Amino acid sequence: MSSFATYMLGFFILVIGLALGARQLGVPDVWILIGVVVALGMGILMATSRTKQRDPTPTDPPPRRKDGDPPRTPGQY
Repeated sequence: MSSFATYMLGFFILVIGLALGARQLGVPDVWILIGVVVALGMGILMATSRTKQRDPTPTDPPPRRKDGDPPRTPGQY
């Protein structure tokens, strides 16, 4: 299971628990539904931002030119 799916599963269980608690407190069903939709939207946004792949950092040195000199940087002639 991917980290995104694991994150969303945990968040979904949290939202269900909060909705059941709100129902026990007597919160109207319409407001519970609105809260669930908003919370799931926030969960998707957080899951995608926390589980996205990071760009790998380059670990290899830049390739050398055929004549053996180190590669030139822009503006260096």
